[in-house]
Amino acid sequence: MKFSMVSSTVLFMASVVTATIWQNDQVRITNYPDTKIDLDSYNLASFPPNSSELSYKGRWDSKYVSWWSAPGLKFGFTGEEVAITFGPLTSDTVLIAYRVNGQDWQFTNITTSATHLLVSPESPAVDVPWPINPATFELRVTNWAYGVQISAVHLSQGQSLIKIPNYSRSIEFIGDSLSSGYTATLEGLSSFTYGMGAGLGNTEYSITAYPGICLYDQTCFGNTRGMFHQWFYTSDTSPRAAQIWGDEPELWDFSEHDDPDFVVINLGTNDSNEANNVSSAHYVAQYKLLIEGIHAIWPNAQVIIMSLWEGFFAYGNSYAQAQGFVTEIYDIYQYFNSEEYLSNPILYNPQTNSTYSSNKTSSPFVSYFNTTGLMQHNDIGPAYHPTDVGHVKIASHLIQYWNDNQSY
Repeated sequence: MKFSMVSSTVLFMASVVTATIWQNDQVRITNYPDTKIDLDSYNLASFPPNSSELSYKGRWDSKYVSWWSAPGLKFGFTGEEVAITFGPLTSDTVLIAYRVNGQDWQFTNITTSATHLLVSPESPAVDVPWPINPATFELRVTNWAYGVQISAVHLSQGQSLIKIPNYSRSIEFIGDSLSSGYTATLEGLSSFTYGMGAGLGNTEYSITAYPGICLYDQTCFGNTRGMFHQWFYTSDTSPRAAQIWGDEPELWDFSEHDDPDFVVINLGTNDSNEANNVSSAHYVAQYKLLIEGIHAIWPNAQVIIMSLWEGFFAYGNSYAQAQGFVTEIYDIYQYFNSEEYLSNPILYNPQTNSTYSSNKTSSPFVSYFNTTGLMQHNDIGPAYHPTDVGHVKIASHLIQYWNDNQSY
């Protein structure tokens, strides 16, 4: 009898492990198609990673390695085949999303130093020349810690790459695990940052976010530097970055990229965690310097600073939202909107780690987005991060906030 009960328990556990996941009345795919090919078996034309027709989205280094959350690659093409060779610095089995002409995202796991055929004559509507012409290919890396290295792009013989102009509007997100999509179904592509960037439509977006990172420049949850320091660099704070770049990461060349129209910042959740013990004074001081550095680089960008949400806790017969640095963040907003500051804005130079006066006046450029009440307790998952629905709620409210402030 005892053996029977144990056997039944094991069988039950096994059935749970192999259970099908249902999502929106459809089976959630977790075993994605294998797109790897033997390049020598195909007659394809090759284009190097520095081809002018290739548009890299987010942050990529001089080795054509991707960093941070949801970095991408976009280009137009003729023909009905697109393959990409990924270099030796690609994270093995990293999940990418890709699509043609804005259709549904397709997913595949990438093999290091391999070629993957991502578009073929069997791809949906690849042979339909309207309404989008030329056809547009887009790729996004879903994870924040892993990345790809582009070694070459391949098309059918006689076909061409085509440069796709950037949208006229762009947005920069700066954040931690909440912004990078940690624990969300498709990670970066399920995050509120992606939801807002893509949801605005006709908008370029870059998500400079990494889980566990503090705003203040200290070690936090394995991140050796804070965002106050790392935001000015191309690579993130991952072990992968340390392996590739060591102690000499590349500075991000802001001059080589379009200035964003606005910047959304959600930082401080890790700073306020008692495990990191960042003081209020340190947090406020470097938050101000970060914004002053942003304003020095992008003087016309509007900056939106978000209040923090730190989950929910039982409160009597209901739940209440936990928050962090409530007064501090609002005081930062007021500081940048004070007559004293706007009459002669102070700017920050990260190269010299010093501030200087702009010697000119400025219009208000910092606004405050209050997240209180946007989510309910069941919008936070067991790992203390928003569910997919929680991310949708935040993105929707941010888009509405933007729509209500069309001066942006």
